[in-house]
Amino acid sequence: MPEPRNKWQMQQSKQVKLRQLQQPQKVQKQLLMPQQQQLKLELKAAGITFGEVEQGIVVETPAAAVISDLLAKEVDFFSIGTNDLTQYVMAVDRGNSKVSDLYSVSYPSVMRAMKRIIEEGNKHGIPVAMCGEAASDSYFIPVLMGMGLKEFSVIPSEVLKVRQLIRNWTMPEAQVLCQEVMKQTKVEKVKELLEKAKKV
Repeated sequence: MPEPRNKWQMQQSKQVKLRQLQQPQKVQKQLLMPQQQQLKLELKAAGITFGEVEQGIVVETPAAAVISDLLAKEVDFFSIGTNDLTQYVMAVDRGNSKVSDLYSVSYPSVMRAMKRIIEEGNKHGIPVAMCGEAASDSYFIPVLMGMGLKEFSVIPSEVLKVRQLIRNWTMPEAQVLCQEVMKQTKVEKVKELLEKAKKV
């Protein structure tokens, strides 16, 4: 009796997807736009109310960073995955001790990639958040503020620390530091500037 079982499976799958649309915060990233439109039609036909589901992307590859101006027109928000972005921009395996010293957000190429993503998101009026180690880096937070980042995604135990660090800086101060850092061509000089600028 394979046919009834298949119909049951299809019905269960549809119910799961309907629940996902009714609870936007639980929508899986793989839920594509055509699927959303179809589900919306089904919900309307069933008389079920639902909210709008925002579509965003995690920008964590050099390819995505380069075309962030184009991607910003297609999505509702960006989230910058700094761990992978740093690894891919620097072409190093952060788990490999032989090259892990090259894994740092302080390299000019990584900073420029992040700055471009943030600027394009802001220019196109979409929220830009950041996750990964850089979002809670006490040295780097003012630089990110200066780049125009407004949302920091950190683990619960880091929230109060990051909040205090952000409060320690005015936007003009952060912008000046960012400008100075972005002028540098050596990672050592970047780290030196950040060390001097750090506020306790």
